Amino acid sequence: MISRVGIFDSGVGGLTVAKSIYQSRLFDEIIYFGDTARVPYGSKNESTIIRYSLEALEFLKNFDINFLITACNSVSSCALPELKKEANFEVVGVIEAGIQAVKKVAKINNNILIIGTKTTINSKLYEIGLHELGYSNIISIPTPLFVPIVEEEAYKRGLLKEIFELYFAHLDRAKIDVVVLGCTHFPMISAYLSEYFYNATLIHSGEAIVELLKKRYHLVPKPITNIQFLASENPHHLKEVAGKWFKNLI
Repeated sequence: MISRVGIFDSGVGGLTVAKSIYQSRLFDEIIYFGDTARVPYGSKNESTIIRYSLEALEFLKNFDINFLITACNSVSSCALPELKKEANFEVVGVIEAGIQAVKKVAKINNNILIIGTKTTINSKLYEIGLHELGYSNIISIPTPLFVPIVEEEAYKRGLLKEIFELYFAHLDRAKIDVVVLGCTHFPMISAYLSEYFYNATLIHSGEAIVELLKKRYHLVPKPITNIQFLASENPHHLKEVAGKWFKNLI
C-alpha cells in the first residue's frame, strides 16, 4: 500500500517540516497544504483554529492520505484531540516531538527558551511537558511578529534585530542554552536566531518529528518520495517559497 502523508500548516512555515520529512523518505507521497488564505492561526481563538483544522482535514481526505502531520504548533496545541476523533488514520503534532527533542540535547539545569505564537505559548503544553521531564528553568515568550516576516520573506537583518530587542532585550542571551522554535515558521530565520542566542542549541520541529516518526511507527526510508504543494490562496507564492526551501532537492 502506498503511504501518503498530509502535512498541514497555516501558511508557508510548515515547509520546514515538509522538507525534513521529504529528506527522510519515510513516505511514498507527501501532500502539503498551507491555509495561506487564513494565516496566521496563532492570533485566532481556539474554536476558530479547531474549525479551520477540521476543514483542512476534510480537504486532505480527498487525496486518500493515510497519515496526517499537523505542522502548525498552534493547531497541535488546541485542535489535535478533535482531529484524531475525525480521522481514521494516525494524526501527529509537532509539540510532543519538540519536547522529546529537548530531552535529547538539554541538561536538567539548562536554561530553556520557548518561542511561538500566542496560542502555542498560552497553551503551556511545552512547559507542562518539559516540567514533567524535570526541567524547571523555562522561559516562554510569544513572538507573533516572526510569522508575517516569514510569510512575506522579509528577512532583513535590521528589521529582525529590532524585533529581537523588542522580545528579548530583558534576557541574558549568553545564558540561554536551548531555544525551542515553537512555530514552524521560525526555522526560516534560524540563522539569525543562532547568531543572537550564540550559546544555544535550536530545536527544530521538522527534525524532531522525523525522529518521533522513526521511533514510534518504525518507519523506514522509501526508494522515492513525491511531494505536492497546495494552498488555499496564492498557491504560486507557496510553490515559489517551496522552490527556495527545497532547492536542489526536487
